[in-house]
Amino acid sequence: MSLTSQDIDRIANLARLELKPEEGERMLAQINGFFGIVKAMQSVDTTGIEPMAHPVAAIQDIMLRLRPDVASEPNQREANQRSAPAVERGLFLVPKVIE
Repeated sequence: MSLTSQDIDRIANLARLELKPEEGERMLAQINGFFGIVKAMQSVDTTGIEPMAHPVAAIQDIMLRLRPDVASEPNQREANQRSAPAVERGLFLVPKVIE
């Protein structure tokens, strides 16, 4: 997959960016270079290769340092919501922003 100058112009427009022509050409070269790297990576046959949990696992056995998933802080919802202008049933109330 490679992009064209028109694709870059459309992406810049959608992102509300104003690119000079030389910036657009530089972006085109960088993005197409990235797609080239992705294409090269996709061409590698990985059949039968187990995914790694961590990149260092390729050179040494590592144990992931996981901690137990337990609540360590007391529930202070009411204290934290005391300064809020509007709260209902434990939820912050905010003005409607989308009509």
